[in-house]
Amino acid sequence: MDSADSKLLNHLRRPAAAAMICLALASLACQLSVGGPEPPGDPIPVSTQAAEQLGEVWQAALAGAATSGTVIVLLDETQLTSFLAFKLEAQQTPLLRSPQVYLRDGMIQIFGTNEQGPLEATVLVCVAPRLNPDGTILFEIVSADFGPLPAPDALREGVSGLLTEALTTPLDALAAGVRLTSVAVADGQIAVVGEVR
Repeated sequence: MDSADSKLLNHLRRPAAAAMICLALASLACQLSVGGPEPPGDPIPVSTQAAEQLGEVWQAALAGAATSGTVIVLLDETQLTSFLAFKLEAQQTPLLRSPQVYLRDGMIQIFGTNEQGPLEATVLVCVAPRLNPDGTILFEIVSADFGPLPAPDALREGVSGLLTEALTTPLDALAAGVRLTSVAVADGQIAVVGEVR
């Protein structure tokens, strides 16, 4: 290879090297995925219609309670996933992105992606709904797997607040007039039963 060919080859290598360096720097500026837990089930679709159904189910249950004295609410994974997705999307700094709610074996399992600075990881939070003696629901976080990231401080309040809004806020319409008697989670559904006092 003569001197002219060598100069041409070096001249062509510089832009390629510069492009590679720019690409590497750009990729560092993006979120770096550090892994985390796998989802406990297949993806659950998100839709506006399913999110709106949550409110409709509560309205029907409260209307039925006026005559029967019993409030019975049955919600599914699609309704809760859609509700949670739209609520989190509206937040400036959501606790989770792309949430999925799985209702299995007595647990509410919430899966999604959490960002902390330039790092992102998948997250799985397992919540057990419990009844207090006064007939209200308590959401106990049984486990929270954030992969290699530390669990954010706002985890407990954020998850509990969203579940409370989805599963009990409509009861506020009856104020202290409803006492919940049972809550059960199984096979992709959650059932909340209460009685009008």
